[in-house]
Order: sequence, then C-alpha cells, then structure tokens
Amino acid sequence: MAGITTNAPGDQQIHALVIGAGLGGCACALALQHHGHSVVIYEKLRAFRRLGDSLGLGENALKLLERWGGRRLYDTLTGIGNQAPDMQIRRWEDGKVLAVQPLMDMAGYIGHRGDYHNAFLDAVRDAGIEIRMGCEVVDYADPDPDSHALPAIILADGTRVAADVVIGADGIKSRARELVLGFADAPKSSGYSCYRAYFEGKHLREDPLCREFVDHDCVNIWIGEDTHLVQNTLRNGDEFNWIVTRKLSHEADMEITESWFQEGDLEDVARVTATVDPRIRAAVAKTPSCLDWKICYRDPLPTWVSPRSHRIALLGDSCHPHLPTSAQGASQATESAAVLAVCLKLAGKERIPLATRTYEKLRFARTRASQRNGEDLRDRWHTALKGVDEGVEIDPESLKIRNRWLYAFDAEEDTLRRWGEVSGVVEGELERGVITPLC
Repeated sequence: MAGITTNAPGDQQIHALVIGAGLGGCACALALQHHGHSVVIYEKLRAFRRLGDSLGLGENALKLLERWGGRRLYDTLTGIGNQAPDMQIRRWEDGKVLAVQPLMDMAGYIGHRGDYHNAFLDAVRDAGIEIRMGCEVVDYADPDPDSHALPAIILADGTRVAADVVIGADGIKSRARELVLGFADAPKSSGYSCYRAYFEGKHLREDPLCREFVDHDCVNIWIGEDTHLVQNTLRNGDEFNWIVTRKLSHEADMEITESWFQEGDLEDVARVTATVDPRIRAAVAKTPSCLDWKICYRDPLPTWVSPRSHRIALLGDSCHPHLPTSAQGASQATESAAVLAVCLKLAGKERIPLATRTYEKLRFARTRASQRNGEDLRDRWHTALKGVDEGVEIDPESLKIRNRWLYAFDAEEDTLRRWGEVSGVVEGELERGVITPLC
C-alpha cells in the first residue's frame, strides 16, 4: 500500500501493548509491527488448545493479512478454508434447494477457528513479535493527560507495565471494556442459542443417507421457522461440523452463560432436528457430543477509547462482537487492526489521542452495518417459510447472504483517504474536551 512512509510528525517508534492473543490480538500485532510500531502481546492462558469450530475469513481481511504476512500466510489461510465453490440453502423438512450462492459471497473461506488461530500465531512468531503467555491483566491505569504518565496494565502478580498505547483485544468478556465504559457491561440474551458439533466425518461415510455430505468439501444450510442448520465439511470429509441455531422459547433457556464449554443435550438436539431433512438428521444423530452456546449480545458502545488519557483502545469482540450469521467477526477485527495501526502512524507518538479517537470514528459505522447484516440474515432465514403455501416458489435472492459489499473494501486505503476529514473533527473535540459519543 502506497501513501505512508514514516510516522507524522517525527519518526519516533510507538510502543504498544496488545492484551489478548486471539485472532483480533494477533492481527493487531501484525498490523502494528508492519506499520513500524513496537508491540508485545500479553495473554492470560499458558497454552492454546484447538477450540471452536467453523469460522469465515473474507477477502477484506485476507488482503490485509497478505500485506502484513506475505503470500505464504495468505496461502496457508486460504488452504485451511472450505474449498467448495458454492453453498446450497435448503428447505428444512426435505432439503429442497431454494438458493445457490458462491461460497466467497457468504463468508469467504470457512475453516476451523483453531487452525486459523494457529496460522495467526505462527505469523506473529515469524514476525518476531513477543507473546507473553500466562500473564493475566487484572487492571488498567488510565492516567490524567496532564500528568504526562503513560497508560499501564497491572498483572495478577502485581507487575505494572506501561506503554504509549494499550489495545484491549481481550474478547467478549473484556476487562478493558469496563474501564473504557466506566461500568460492567453485562451480556444480554439474544433470544437464540446454538448447538454446535465438530467431529471426524469418516464414520458418516458408511451411512448412504448422509454420505453425500461427507465425500467432498461442501456447505449446506437448512432453513425453517425460527431455526436454521449449517453443515460444513472440510478436508474432503475428514472433518464435519454442524450448527443448529434455534429461537429460545422458555425463560429458563434465556439464562446467559458465555462459554465455549457448556455441554449440549443431544436428546434436545434430536427434538429440535426431528423434522429436518432425513439426510442431515442422520448425520446429526451420529454426533458423539455437542456444545450449547447461548448467543449473547451487547448494546453498541458509545466509545471504544478510555476517557482520560485516550490511550487505551478496544478492538474486535471487546467492542464490536458479531453474530455467527454475520460471518465477519474475525474479518472486522482484522480491519480494525489495520485502521488503528495506520491512524497511529499518521498521528505520530505525540498525538496518540488523535489516533485512537479517529480510529473509533472511522470504524463504528462499518462495524455496525456488518453486525446488522448478521441480524438481518438470521431474521430472513427464520421467517422465509412462515405462511408460505406448498408449491409457492420463494425468490432465491431473498435468502442469500448479502456480504459481497464488504469484500472489496481496503481498510488501510480508506483510512488514508478519510484521515484528514475525520481527524480534523476529532482534533476539535479534543481541544474542546468534549468527545461526541459514537451512538
């Protein structure tokens, strides 16, 4: 990308701390180093496991990751993803194909989250970026700007580490978010929950009823009233994933447990899928275990930046979490990493508040639009068949995922183009001491 050569003003290196070595934190570290900043990642876990299941990476993120990590990283990431050209959207009860859409229009490359995470971690290590494992951040120091002190993190053992800027990429349960907001931001039930399973697909090949879904890479989606089921087959059937999203109807089900580890009830899965296409029901019935993930959401945040020093910023799920149907959570975190890194470079070490406040203004509207995409898609899928008489054809376009507009976007080029206008607004707000809320 042309247009940036040195920090402005001056060429002093900015020292950054990234909290969290997930996908967003790793992307942030890669972007920061690529743009000439010094960065260290702090991660509370002592070791990573292969967690999660299907996750999509779109070209809007992949183009940035290739820029920061080279063609080797790009090829690794695209190789992890599903290689099917198209996905099929099917009717719930019999699997009739209602719409066919290129997979790249849906979520880009859909692969296992753990495999993507390993590739991100390898890229960070290859770049020589330090990850300090087993370092839990328990508090943040957001100094008054008049004190000329730097922001800092406080670790569980009492160690205090200061830097020019701190980025909270610590996920949906972010501690940094509480500092930025000034209060604990409790999750809210979305009214929906996912049963999720990921397992070896080889034993499904023995069943002629579901064999067609495990003999090649493929993605199929069954839609019904207030429910949908996504099936993702990887590595020519070696790995098989299904996700059933259903609307919750009982108050007890609304209890909020933000966890990847809540065991699912396979008897309830059988009840939920009792009327689905027998072919995919046969595959679900052979599932050894599953997880029950209550889908939570948080209201859009009025700010992503700490109120005093303006030197602690949020990124990724800590400030713009996405529904699974958006298929953009990791991609939008990568975009945010790009924008923040470029803003810091354009502002320079002496004007970090200008960088962070411009960053949040540049990002807010796009991430909200991406979040709404996921909400809109879920609602369209869950209502498409309501009140539709047998034999009535449904417009395929009404069922398709509308993500294509997201992929051509270049977050770094957009930041360069809009920097002058938006940073000018922010400069005035900082001078007056009144920051306009994002929402």
